[in-house]
Amino acid sequence: MQMDVKDLREFYDSPLGVTVRRLLRQRIRQRWTRVQGEVVIGLGYAVPYLSSFRGEAGVLGALMPAGQGVLSWPPEGPRQAVLVDEAALPLPDSSVDRLLMVHSLEMSEQVRPLLREVWRVLKPEGRLLLIAPNRRGPWARFDTTPFGHGRPFSRGQLQNVLVDAMLGPIGWTTALSMPPLDWRLARRYADPIERMGSRLWPAFAGVNLVEARKELVAPVA
Repeated sequence: MQMDVKDLREFYDSPLGVTVRRLLRQRIRQRWTRVQGEVVIGLGYAVPYLSSFRGEAGVLGALMPAGQGVLSWPPEGPRQAVLVDEAALPLPDSSVDRLLMVHSLEMSEQVRPLLREVWRVLKPEGRLLLIAPNRRGPWARFDTTPFGHGRPFSRGQLQNVLVDAMLGPIGWTTALSMPPLDWRLARRYADPIERMGSRLWPAFAGVNLVEARKELVAPVA
């Protein structure tokens, strides 16, 4: 079941949410260092991360599922967020260069139709960057954050659902090695904990990030 957009916004306005946003933005920009002039779309609740592409992407937009609700974004200027049916995205075929999914896959009750829509709207060399709660990580066990809601995924499960939708994984990383608790000390040392966790216990990170490329021919078993 999808979280309400008001609860998601409230989390990202909290001190812990601000730290999470900063850590995940770093990981996203490590994967997508340059999007100059490209069409960049967020699906789910991606607005905390889309703002880093403003002034660089040619087209920037946020698609928010009907079960979640929509908010006015960005706060100033023309609105770039719209309420959508996740199984029928209001975009033409092969129109998106990069699609960022956050708080989307784990909340969806129709995973395969959702990913097939992602495949449809991506350009032939389009890229998907998917962030999903890690089944083995502690963040999936605490419902005090959005990452503790919905269905968490292991790396193998993500691999399977992506390949089934003709989206070929090309890069993996993890994030949120810090505990999912709003402790001032944990927030203060979040960056060194993140660096240490990526080396010593990546399998227990809070989220998996996978970049996938649209495949035009299905793999042969």
